Parts: sequence; C-alpha cells; structure tokens
Amino acid sequence: MQDAVPNDDEAHTDQDISVDPPRPKSPSPLATLPRFPLPSIPNAPSKTELALLGLDKALIDADLIDPGILLPIPPGDVDPVTHLGERMKRRLADLGIAELFAVQTVLLPFLIPSKPLERALYSPFCPPRDVCVSAPTGSGKTLAYALPIIELLTTRVVTRLRALIVLPTRDLVIQVRETFEALAKGRGIQIGTATGQHSFAHEQSQLVADLSTDLVGGSSRVDILICTPGRLMDHLNGTPNFSLQHLRFLVIDEADRLLAQSFQDWLAQVLAASRPPKVDGQQNVNLKTLHSSSDAVAPAFSHLLPYPDVSTFYTERKEASCQKLLFSATLTRDPGRIAALDLRNPKYFIVQGSGKGADESSGMMDLVMEKFTMPSTLTEHMVVCEASQKPLIFYHLVLTHSVVNALVFTKSAESTTRLVQLFNFLEQARHGAADHVQSSATLNANIIVRAYSSDLPAGERKTILEQFKAQEIQILVCSDLISRGIDISHVSHVVSYDVPVDMRKYVHRVGRTARAGRKGDAWSLVEEQEARYFKNMLKEAAHLENVKRLRVGEKELNSLLPHYQVKIIF
Repeated sequence: MQDAVPNDDEAHTDQDISVDPPRPKSPSPLATLPRFPLPSIPNAPSKTELALLGLDKALIDADLIDPGILLPIPPGDVDPVTHLGERMKRRLADLGIAELFAVQTVLLPFLIPSKPLERALYSPFCPPRDVCVSAPTGSGKTLAYALPIIELLTTRVVTRLRALIVLPTRDLVIQVRETFEALAKGRGIQIGTATGQHSFAHEQSQLVADLSTDLVGGSSRVDILICTPGRLMDHLNGTPNFSLQHLRFLVIDEADRLLAQSFQDWLAQVLAASRPPKVDGQQNVNLKTLHSSSDAVAPAFSHLLPYPDVSTFYTERKEASCQKLLFSATLTRDPGRIAALDLRNPKYFIVQGSGKGADESSGMMDLVMEKFTMPSTLTEHMVVCEASQKPLIFYHLVLTHSVVNALVFTKSAESTTRLVQLFNFLEQARHGAADHVQSSATLNANIIVRAYSSDLPAGERKTILEQFKAQEIQILVCSDLISRGIDISHVSHVVSYDVPVDMRKYVHRVGRTARAGRKGDAWSLVEEQEARYFKNMLKEAAHLENVKRLRVGEKELNSLLPHYQVKIIF
C-alpha cells in the first residue's frame, strides 16, 4: 500500500486513553547547565490560572534553555556533562562535530545514564520519564535523540525492534536514516526504513526474519525503524511477527503535524501495541523465539513465556520501558492531544531565551501565547506588492540581492511549475539582451531553477534534491512538501512566494535557513489584499517587529518589464 499522509488541516479525533497518575519527580541531572530564569512579569497569571487555561502542568514546569549554548565535546572517556562514551566521541570527531547545541546539551545527560554499567535497556519497575522538546528548526534535534538511542542500543544482544522514529515525510525519513547510519557505523546496529517507496513485500523481507508463524517477541531484522505513519500501520496490521513489544524508544519528530493526523488512528494503535497485554492463561508460545540472552524478551512481556516468571511473585506490576520522545519547533498546548499520548511523568524542555525579539514578557507567557522561536542568525523581510508584480519582484530579488542557494515556497504544485517556467523565460530574455551589450560575469551566469513537488515521482524528487545539495541547482521551487525537517546546509535564502496560511507553516518554511548557527534570509512576497492578514498573523505571534519591510519601486523593475509583458500574465 502506498503511504498516505493527510494534510495538516485534516480533522483530528482525540482518543480516550487513560493517563497514569503523576509520579514524584526525580532530581534533574541538568542543574549545572545554564538556564533562563523566568522573568517577573507584571500581572502574569499564576500556575493555577495557567492550568485553568488548559496548559499542561508539566509544560508549566518546563525548563527554559538558552538557545545560545554551545558546549565543546570533552575528549576522553565518559564525562559528567554529555555522558557520551569515548567511542561515540571519536565518531563525532570523525564527522567533524566538535560541539553540542543547546537542545543536545540538555537531552544527552537526561537520556543517557552517567555510568556505562547503569545503561540497562529496560527498567520495568522504574521506567524512564517521557520527554517533550520544543526547539527552533536547525537546532540539532535529530542528533539530540539519535545519540542517546545509539549509545543505549549498543548494549543489546539480540536484534529486536527497540527504537521507532515516526516522521511526516519520506524525504525526512531518508535524511534521518543517513544521520543514524553515520553515527552507528561499526556498531552492528541494524537500521531500516518503511515509507512505501518500495513494495510492501520488499519491506517485509527487510524488517522481519520469519513471516511463517507467530513468534513471541517477533523476529525483527532491525534494531531501529524510521518510518512514516501510514506505512507503519500497514506493517503493524499486515506483517506477521512485526512487533512493538520491545520498544525502548518511540520518537515522534515534527510532533505537532503528526499528532494532527488521524490516519488509521495510528497513534492509538502504536501505543496499544507497545503496552504489555493482559494474560488469560491461554497463551500460545513458539519456543523458537526463546533465547538465552536476557534481552530476547522485554521484561514487561516476560509473563508470555511458557515457564513461570519469578518476577510475577512481586506485587508491583512491571511496566513497559518504552520512552516517548516528542520533538517540534512548535509545541502544541492542546490538552486533548497531549493526553492522547499517554505520557509518563513527562519532562518538557523549551529552547528559548533572550534572543532576537525577546523582552521582559518572554518565558511562561510565551508558552501560553504559543510564541515561536526563530534562530538568532535569521533576517526576515517582506515585500508588499500587487499580485501581477510578484514574478518580477522575485526575479529582481534574485538579481539584486543574490537570492540563490534558495528554497522558494508556493501554494501548490501547479504554482510551482508555472513559476519555474516564467523564471526560465525571464532568464532567456535576460541572456538574449546580454548578447548585444557588454555584460558582467554575474549577468551572464546561468541561474538553474527546478521545480520540486508532489507531482514528481519519488525517484525524480530524490535526484533533484541531490543536485540541489550539490549546488548544481541554485534555486529550488517547491510546495510545502519539504518545508519540515530537511537540512540542506548551504540554503542561505528562503522565499515565501505565496504567503503561508498560518504561523506554524511560516516557522517551518523559514527554518530551512539559518540552521546550526549559520546566517540566513527569509523573504515573503505579500499581495496587497493579503497584507493585513499576514501582518496580523505575525503580530499575534509577537513577531511582526522582527520582519523588515522592503520596498521595491517601479524604477527598479523597469528593465525587466518589457520581457515580462511579452509573456502571458502569470
């Protein structure tokens, strides 16, 4: 079955899933790291009032982290700050990674035990806390969960599906797999993907070792599975011996988008499959799955074994050790969606501080108002214009502001194709005029622009994306298909040719540039009839003052106008 991912606008149906009662909080291992103290806000609501507003209590108690933190990775053996082993540090050095960003500095010590001997895969009587992270795009969230997963799974003996990473798009799955494979090189950890790009039978053969009979614990060929929700449901419902019983990590990346999708009720099914089942005493067990290694069957599921389990004599019931990790640049405050996750004593980390646009009202009120955090190295612009001028203004920006190495977002696949056609026509006209005059090298340089949309086959999209990464293509015009998560290091400009419909889309679009401390520019072409809506959207997010108004006069467009008038109005 081809993976189908609904639009963000698809209605979400909340599930009635019980939530465990709050547990006592354990001391935070992050006390030595820098924090942003919450400022004293005049007339700010109390925590009780915030709770009445619907804000989750754990979110009210979130740790706010300075986005400017950079931590050099200490050499040598396991250190008390990152908890990374010497082997992983050497691998990071080989990859050219010498320091950690803010989100990584807080998550590594929280998720990785400080002592190697304490890194047991499962803790059935004291399961780990779940984690929710809100951090700007490009802040290193993938590395923040990939490093702990690889460090802990290195201790595994039997191959079982221990880590499940759910992502909204196929392109993001490919990128995250590349990160995991680079970090896990030489460790023998098996990594698989499921997106629907290959046939269902092919994916089954890659994920499961034995499809012939039901086996306790499954028969996984992979330790880590990176997938989209639709294809995950296909395997959960249609692949024998595909099991989530051994999950140690469930990662939901781009969580705000995935939690809004009710496709096949994917979240409820995943949570149910990872919980220990009730025993009726009539379990059928195939002895082929039993293994002398201690991690062949997760402790919370050991009651399924055919022989007595000593731990059943204890009165305390064992729990699944699956730890949920949620990541997003925009953190939802919808209580229904948070409750549907069945979070266990969750800990929230908000990477947000006194960067650009922050003032004394930042902090907890930002969480209430759902303020969006932008990279401090990002410069934002908007140009208000008539609809008929947009193609000319875009072309003007390319020529006069060197808007290359750019991602350009349109409202639809059709608009993407039309803009590329018109841009190429203007390029041909410009070079035709250059044949009759002495022109600079810049004027004569060819600007290669390509369309990238859902209308293209997956193979062609992959080729175009690789060419853009290799800088063989200077401008990639696309729909919102790749506005989330794709990390292309040389992207220095993002253009919203058609303005986004809401602030979340704006955040994820502009987040494709100014990543990992690099500088970047975001440009929004706003039609006159859209200007009021767009400005109100920015104002409600307390972000309007950060977007500079750029005015482009008729004189600046006159040299392009004759070529444009020859072409049909865009």
